[in-house]
Amino acid sequence: MKKYFITFFIWLVIFRFGYSNVSICFWNIKDFGKSKSDVEIEFIANTVKSYDIIAIVEVVAGDGGAQAVAKLKDELDRKGNKWDYTISNPTLSSSYKTERYAFIWKTSKVSKVGDAWLEKKYNQEIDREPYYATFRLKKSGSPFTLVTYHAITMSQQPETEIKYFKLLPLEYPNLNLIFAGDFNCPQSHTVFNPLKKLGYKPVLVDQKTSLRQKCINDDCLASEFDNIFYDESKLNLVKAGIIRFYESFASLKEAICISDHVPVYFEFSEK
Repeated sequence: MKKYFITFFIWLVIFRFGYSNVSICFWNIKDFGKSKSDVEIEFIANTVKSYDIIAIVEVVAGDGGAQAVAKLKDELDRKGNKWDYTISNPTLSSSYKTERYAFIWKTSKVSKVGDAWLEKKYNQEIDREPYYATFRLKKSGSPFTLVTYHAITMSQQPETEIKYFKLLPLEYPNLNLIFAGDFNCPQSHTVFNPLKKLGYKPVLVDQKTSLRQKCINDDCLASEFDNIFYDESKLNLVKAGIIRFYESFASLKEAICISDHVPVYFEFSEK
């Protein structure tokens, strides 16, 4: 009898808490548009299919970007789950390269709440203004808002626009914001200190995420650019890391045809 009670308790815990976890995968997919072949899109789908929400930056703003996102969603559908997606309008950038953002999510796990939107107030201060979408677990739980972002390059001093991120929690006080981006800037930079003081914590520390042109003594990663920041007063970090997709290729040159950045993942539960 005791044995059956323990088994029942374990299954109860799995049912109650297992479904409360949400996994996010953020990926800067290089020039994501018509340059990506069907084989490459299938590889991308196989890489991200186990996560609940996929956030993509560097979606081509012109011909081919929206179509590539739709093709990826269709390919994910063929992997055994139903997915949906939303794609942003082109960012308002005038001084740098404009692009789109995209979210793709597993409909059995989460639903989108309302419309997604590009940042409106700081769209002049931030070249490629962030893209927001609010999601809610299908089973239970409070909504959370995923904010994805692609900074200007390091040579253009991304800290000059990242500094506005400390204002976004104040601009959206009722939202549980999660910032997922290619910041082109390490989380150790002082520009993130105000955000950290507000309770936001990076999921990665001292973890490089961009690819070198060539591996040096088996070190294939170059810079600590991609990260996810979450409010640790509202969320528990279950696990986080990177996906070393390049290890599936014979050379970095081949891998970089997919992307020059690795995906970052973050699994969390509510407090």
